[in-house]
Amino acid sequence: MKPLEDILIIDLSQFLSAPSATLRLADLGARVIKVERPETGDICRQLYVSNVILNGESSVFRAINRNKESFQADLKNDVDKQRVLKLIEKADVLIHNFRPGVIERLGFDYDTITKINPSIVYGNISGYGNEGPWKSKPGQDLLVQSLSGLTWLSGNAGNGPVPMGLAIVDILSGSHLAQGILAALVKRAKTGEGSKVSVSMLESILDFQFETITTYYHDGGQPTKRTASNNAHAYLGAPYGVYETSNGYLALAMGAIPVLGDLLGCETLKNYPEVASWFTQRDEIKEILATHLKTDTTEKWLSVLEPADIWCASVMDWDTLFDHDGFKVLDMIQTVTMGDGFEYETTRCPIKIDGELLKSTLGSPSLGEHTDAIVKELITD
Repeated sequence: MKPLEDILIIDLSQFLSAPSATLRLADLGARVIKVERPETGDICRQLYVSNVILNGESSVFRAINRNKESFQADLKNDVDKQRVLKLIEKADVLIHNFRPGVIERLGFDYDTITKINPSIVYGNISGYGNEGPWKSKPGQDLLVQSLSGLTWLSGNAGNGPVPMGLAIVDILSGSHLAQGILAALVKRAKTGEGSKVSVSMLESILDFQFETITTYYHDGGQPTKRTASNNAHAYLGAPYGVYETSNGYLALAMGAIPVLGDLLGCETLKNYPEVASWFTQRDEIKEILATHLKTDTTEKWLSVLEPADIWCASVMDWDTLFDHDGFKVLDMIQTVTMGDGFEYETTRCPIKIDGELLKSTLGSPSLGEHTDAIVKELITD
């Protein structure tokens, strides 16, 4: 038995942030009914990150909405609205990610919902919270990354801001929402009381930067300075970074520079014995390292560094990673099947419970696929 079995979640959300939260909760055993508008459904059905189409729709939608049911309803239509409210009456959790003000106009705001279901756990994600000058701005991943300061931490100095190449803000805020909902369900089990759980994308990505923001506030507010080359962290000293070798790339984490000089046969590195210099002179140290590491292969350097317990790794692409036993042993890819029999491969839930993997064979739903069955089961008196 999965831990959230018998928990019913009504999901009014779309795009990536809140749907990533309901995906995780579904993997943990909850029943997720995804409410979608007629004809178009979740906008994410047509949100393409590439030209890859899975069974007629976006691969992003297929990945993030597996293991859910689809209920078709127009929230502006009174008949459909009443159907959805009946579902919410029986639900344990309601989730949405509408902009502030929209949910009130639709009549699904917290105060209204708690009158029909006082013990419900009500979760929502916004872009920037419900107050302040940004509250009505679109909560889109790249935009929030750009406002948050995150883009000045990656890439080399002088290259301008560099965003992360994934929807990191969406996924983090979804993870935070799932955490809050789980905490609220524990509270309800103890007290019988519901809760409102609110997350904003901006707060989530600010929390993600807790190390560097804390440093900023305690070093006199010095500006963020990335290294001129091989940057992997705007604050850490040399050798932290990714370096080119004669046949690939090598990642180096923390390590004593003179020790690296001995191991790598690079005498110049022994001129930096003081820890402070690894920060104040990190650009020149990295330049020396970068030039030296190009003289031999990634495999050669790993054979020297790993036995000496230096933290390092080969920099792999997906082809190399997926062919490696270190990946295969994780059993990270699962095959899921849609209602029409279409199969596709995607990642599984990364959590284990009592040593068991949390897998599900259910793919993403077609638009409105479960509407009739849900009406008969949960709505029709």
